[in-house]
Amino acid sequence: MADDEPTRAARLLEAQDKAARLFSEIEARGLVAPGEGERAVSDRVRDLANELFGTTRHWHKRIVRSGPNTLAPYRENPPDRVIGADDIVFADFGPVFEEYEADFGRTFVLGDDPVKLRLRADLPEVFAAGKRHFASHPEITGAALHAEVARLAADAGWELGGWHAGHMVGEFPHEQIDGADTESYITPANDTPLRRADKAGRACHWILEIHLVDRERGFGGFHEELLTL
Repeated sequence: MADDEPTRAARLLEAQDKAARLFSEIEARGLVAPGEGERAVSDRVRDLANELFGTTRHWHKRIVRSGPNTLAPYRENPPDRVIGADDIVFADFGPVFEEYEADFGRTFVLGDDPVKLRLRADLPEVFAAGKRHFASHPEITGAALHAEVARLAADAGWELGGWHAGHMVGEFPHEQIDGADTESYITPANDTPLRRADKAGRACHWILEIHLVDRERGFGGFHEELLTL
């Protein structure tokens, strides 16, 4: 692709807006419901994305996790689980809209458990604080932002659930990222500035992932979207 930077930024935001609309429709249609299997819900969300936007591609595996499965980081594949009446559930999808990737995650609480509701409320607050910190530190590295997100999580009474707190995002298929390429992640090992050009000379764009967990109580929650726009 040869889109200029303003066009790239606009199209990434358009992709995210569509993902947000998809998640709003997930809630409106009650797709996350007691008695439903995680895999079945994931398949219904896939079909809904196709219905709403004609989207058939997802750049990473589709994730719906509930209860203790919400403790598992991305790379794990816990067994399919039936959602309970008082569960916490998160969904993480990476749909591709017109060759641009979205990466969007939200948490749903079924029932009125006060700790689960507090976790759901804290997730966007930690995200927003992390984004403000990024905005106010132009030279920030992946390691420094990860440290700040971990501090914010601890101050709210939670801990981070994975080894990183976000990653690069862009056109499909975006520059290959894997565990060995620490410069593609917001992780303690990444001491490079997040505001930089990629190997093709384009501005790097980032997703901020907030995976907060309470290991003692056996559940977690998830919130992610664009950091750089």
